[in-house]
Amino acid sequence: MTSSQLLVAESLTATVDELYQKFGAWRTARALLFVIWRQRQTRMRVAELSDYQLRDIGLPERQSTSRLPYFTPPHLRRFD
Repeated sequence: MTSSQLLVAESLTATVDELYQKFGAWRTARALLFVIWRQRQTRMRVAELSDYQLRDIGLPERQSTSRLPYFTPPHLRRFD
């Protein structure tokens, strides 16, 4: 590890310890799980976007290997 990575790791440990001391184990764990859940929701929402929408917001397009029709009815979800 480089010295900058070591500093980040030490500051993360100190920050988590400080949160534990201030709020307790359950509140700290609940906040961590909430953050993980929110990040997963964001990824799931981005996964439902079309290639055109991904390109519009600056994300890379998916490499689609399936031969789906260009038009999919709006009430059906695409699962790539």
